[in-house]
Amino acid sequence: MSRPRIVIVGAGFAGYRTARTLSRLTRHQADITLLNPTDYFLYLPLLPQVAAGILEPRRVTVSLSGSLPHVRLVLGEADGIDLDEHTVHYTGPEGGEGTLPFDRLVLAAGSVNKLLPVPGVAEHAHGFRGLPEALYLRDHVTRQVELAAAADDREECAARCTFVVVGAGYTGTEVAAHGAMYTDAQVRKHPMRTGMRPRWMLLDVAPRVLPEMDERLSRTADRVLRQRGVDVRMGTSVKEATHDGVVLTDGTSVDTRTLVWCVGVRPDPLVESLGLPLERGRLLVDPHLQVPGRPELFACGDVAAVPDLTQPGEFTPMTAQHAWRHGKVCAQNVAASLGIGERRPYRHRDLGFVVDLGGAKAAANPLGLPMSGPAAGAVTRGYHLAAMPGNRVRVAADWLLDAVLPRQAVQLGLVRSWSVPLESASPEVARVAGRPEGAAKQTATSGTTGKDSHAEPAKSRPGGEPAKSRPGAEAAKNQPGGEAAKNQPGGEAAKNQPVGEPAKNQPGGEAAKNQPGGEPAKNQPHPPRAAGKPRRAGEGGGTGPARGSGKARKTSRASGAGRAAAPSGPTRAAGPPADPGPEPPANQPPPGPDIAPGPVKRTDGRRTEGDS
Repeated sequence: MSRPRIVIVGAGFAGYRTARTLSRLTRHQADITLLNPTDYFLYLPLLPQVAAGILEPRRVTVSLSGSLPHVRLVLGEADGIDLDEHTVHYTGPEGGEGTLPFDRLVLAAGSVNKLLPVPGVAEHAHGFRGLPEALYLRDHVTRQVELAAAADDREECAARCTFVVVGAGYTGTEVAAHGAMYTDAQVRKHPMRTGMRPRWMLLDVAPRVLPEMDERLSRTADRVLRQRGVDVRMGTSVKEATHDGVVLTDGTSVDTRTLVWCVGVRPDPLVESLGLPLERGRLLVDPHLQVPGRPELFACGDVAAVPDLTQPGEFTPMTAQHAWRHGKVCAQNVAASLGIGERRPYRHRDLGFVVDLGGAKAAANPLGLPMSGPAAGAVTRGYHLAAMPGNRVRVAADWLLDAVLPRQAVQLGLVRSWSVPLESASPEVARVAGRPEGAAKQTATSGTTGKDSHAEPAKSRPGGEPAKSRPGAEAAKNQPGGEAAKNQPGGEAAKNQPVGEPAKNQPGGEAAKNQPGGEPAKNQPHPPRAAGKPRRAGEGGGTGPARGSGKARKTSRASGAGRAAAPSGPTRAAGPPADPGPEPPANQPPPGPDIAPGPVKRTDGRRTEGDS
């Protein structure tokens, strides 16, 4: 008799814990497969320290194959699930496609950036959900301070050394706190000619910092931020963002080149394609983390609406602490469904929260005991070391070195602005030149506009972005041999390039007319894809699948171009695939300096949700 097949989608806090616990419980009695876009687990709470230069990037990552020796790792992104056939379709990092059969499926796909209908946000802001975004922000902030220090014009200097963070939740608060310390240290070594100093702004429509946490934590964080000179503005957000600045909801204009979007997260749109009952975008499950009516389907983490048994009628929030605990209970219940052990409901006990504010400062309430200052800092770092599944010695060593040695304020330029668009539903994977379209998940805003949702780099985005108004990053007109177009911002690539660069104004990234390499002629539809091979494309269009039918069907992600955006945000619906167009030419990184985009704005009055 063959062993049962268990497929886990996602290796975040919930997915990683599920795989690790299942591997221990089943003891080679089941085949466990983990599907994830990267080969590492990312410890998100320490990401702000990567952006601030305290920790090296690999310190906050844990190798999946190294720490899960009895789990098969498959690199790719799930873009279609057939619950009737018990298969998961995925697209690999190099464009290849495959199918994974399962007897038990665990959905732990996590969450993505949440966008709001604010003009200019998608074009001029960057999120903070993945390692590429943290590396880009570190380079960008370093570069802006260096350019500001060399500027003779006071207005230019002020704009470059002004940094706007939208969202005063857990992530935004830590980014602003660490960022202010990082830039102040840079300026102490190399003062600016104009005598100005960096300015950080933290905006949120909520009445206080950390609105979803204990008020004592909020007061501590607010006090530390203001002591460091952070301009904390509650009840205020961004009304409009441009390349040169932002307009706030109170009518104030702020000149800046940096806008960091930390307003919260939303569940991965993959679950919307299943046609099963949802709760605010999350898949409804019972207290055993099992989908009612689907005994083979489990869900945990940010994509699951798990009943909170300690507060009847409520669901557990989208936090890393809950996701980590979900994973353990989910693994136990999956094993129980195979006859190994007994089922148990998910019931949690709040252990409190910790917020690292940089240096020796932190805010914490372990077991409900409020703390601040160096004591809270020690508790916070001790908690992170205990919670990390690996790299503890390396992380502690980096903290020790940071305490006694100055940080290396250098920009490596490894991640360009067009590589980490805010619209991306895969912040953990940087978009690279020449990358196959099928390798990336692309989304538009969360049900905000009816625009083409192929997540193309926006107009006026410097830093090597593809050409203006070209879907799918089309190349610029009449440029030879891949050279950047003359007078084009950011070094856009050229039109009429050999081997498959698309023609001007061609929808869906069609190849240029009369180009060598077998490209189709102008205005010809893209060659059809093989049957049964759905691919992940833009998520901004189309309406979600009908609910309540009780019968699952095969679903995949189809292009949202030209459709009206659904109010609930992007979905993955079946339909003919549409190629959103190639990335910048292979082996030809976009030339020109990578200048950061302008700030972003938020005008709606909604509170932040799901900031984890």
